[in-house]
Amino acid sequence: MKRNTKVNLLLLAVAALAVLPLALGLGDHKEEPFTGADGEAETAIFENEPDYEPWFSPLYEPPSGEIESGLFSLQAAIGAGVLAYYFGLRRGRRQGEERARAAASADAGEPAKGPAADGD
Repeated sequence: MKRNTKVNLLLLAVAALAVLPLALGLGDHKEEPFTGADGEAETAIFENEPDYEPWFSPLYEPPSGEIESGLFSLQAAIGAGVLAYYFGLRRGRRQGEERARAAASADAGEPAKGPAADGD
């Protein structure tokens, strides 16, 4: 199986994981169907143990849900940027090594080998 096919299948699986719960109506029976795990855990704890006292409180409590969502989105964007930078750097280094090998083999009079010979 080609590498591009594997990547496409992986992207399709990720998209299906995001869309299927919405399409199948999972969570329709709940007031807030897709709340985070933190909210679900807090509800379960206080249902089972009403006298529970948390050990600590958050360092910063956003004044509204919109600000909280914005901060979460910012965190996700920064994480995506770091991952994209890492994978881009890794690919660039790999391509540089392939070009250096191709140049070295061309200098030695050998035919070029690998993906760099295709003009990738």
